[in-house]
Amino acid sequence: MPELQLAVIDVKPGAATESQSGLQMLRPRIYGAYSVPVGRKRTAAIVMHPTSNFMGHYLIAPLAERGICCLGLNSRYAGNDTVLLMERAIQDLGAGVKYLRAAGYERIVLIGNSGGAALASFYQAQAEKLTAHHFADGDPTHLHADDLPPVDGIALCAAHQGRTKLLLDWIDPSVTDEHDVLSADPALDMYNPRHAVPYQADFLAQFKAAQKARLDRIEAWALERLRVLRSTPGAPRDQAFVVYRTHADPRCVDLSIDPNDRAPGSVWGDARAVNYSVNAMGRTTSLTAFLSQWSSRSQADGPSNLARTSVPSLLLTYTADQSTFPSTRDAWLAAGGARIRNVDITGGNHYLAGQPQLVTVAADAIAEWAHALA
Repeated sequence: MPELQLAVIDVKPGAATESQSGLQMLRPRIYGAYSVPVGRKRTAAIVMHPTSNFMGHYLIAPLAERGICCLGLNSRYAGNDTVLLMERAIQDLGAGVKYLRAAGYERIVLIGNSGGAALASFYQAQAEKLTAHHFADGDPTHLHADDLPPVDGIALCAAHQGRTKLLLDWIDPSVTDEHDVLSADPALDMYNPRHAVPYQADFLAQFKAAQKARLDRIEAWALERLRVLRSTPGAPRDQAFVVYRTHADPRCVDLSIDPNDRAPGSVWGDARAVNYSVNAMGRTTSLTAFLSQWSSRSQADGPSNLARTSVPSLLLTYTADQSTFPSTRDAWLAAGGARIRNVDITGGNHYLAGQPQLVTVAADAIAEWAHALA
């Protein structure tokens, strides 16, 4: 097995509040891990997530064994998405692409795993035509075309459509008080025993409408709060806040909705427990980070960005995934058109945890596709 190596990459500084570390702010760096295959430096891949630590990603070693240098790269927001800006995360990804180009690799592909799928799609769309000149709050991004060298292909696996769509699907519409984690309208509480599985169609319709209404309210509040802050002399330009209960997707408990091979529950365990947990998707955020990641104003939607790209794409659908579904697959395939093909990883859970034989299948599929790129 090729030896694992450390990548240390300097990146352009962002806001002073991006890190609590003075060293990181004064000399911002991102880190990655990779293995160099034996032979010619022909093909390399980057697997990156907006916030997860991918330095131990399960594809790094298998792809190296198949002749592909796979860099598991972290963004500057690794482990903390409270102030994460998607526009800054693609700048970090671009630094990784430059790093591999400088190392001599002729062909580079992005592997968008889980939440990294929308990131990879956003990156390549901007690399082909830069339009993200402003963040969702209106401030300039100062992105330049040379920050985002284009890549040669995108492989997506267990691919979420993006954080804005994810929160819309997952937010709990039964919350009646944004400052009280226990507040709940029983008529909209999917975990209340009064709503039996399988859920009735009228309940699901009301539930979905109420999810959008809650997210719209939070977005409107965030925009107004930002306006107040920025029009008040001496006020900060941003503030943190909490979004309670962000894991209420009926598909977690009703397997008849968007059916695949999944078991009941969440990728993190009991779905209701995750919904009430202190640290879950989008739980703690800032106004600007919320707008960039989770709101309808986010520029980082996955399928719409993939549709703006021109490179070959591959989709690996993990058929026992508890957080991506047949409708997710269909959205990606519709976006990719003739440039994308799907490979089912039958029985695969979201992380291929405890499934080494399926890691082999996934690595084989990605390697075959990447080596065949012109």
